[in-house]
Amino acid sequence: MVADAFDADDTARVVSLAQVGDGMILDIGPQTAEEYARVLRAAKTIVFNGPMGVYEKPAYQNGTRVIGEAIADATKHGAVSVVGGGDAAAAAHALGFAGAMTHVSTGGGATLEFLEGKTLPGIAALER
Repeated sequence: MVADAFDADDTARVVSLAQVGDGMILDIGPQTAEEYARVLRAAKTIVFNGPMGVYEKPAYQNGTRVIGEAIADATKHGAVSVVGGGDAAAAAHALGFAGAMTHVSTGGGATLEFLEGKTLPGIAALER
């Protein structure tokens, strides 16, 4: 999904990557969203670390909504889902899928570092 400028919602349109030109990419398109969702529905562990587009604007919410609903469906069927990061958590709450996730955290960078096996500063301080 592209538009001529960030605040030019009336110019929002779905195009192929080759057709983006000078437009701003503000969301993933419906075909990409459905392909990602298909893969996510079969996953057993999912980490969602950021929205697909500018979810705060109605014209660019679809990609994040489709992905969130797919993660919620996978979670309902036994997947473990972690939403990590302020924007990701805000999108999950705003679009209504936060309650279907296994865990929602505003700590995006910390979530990724924890998953990498790094010792988090707060945990290290407690261990001392």
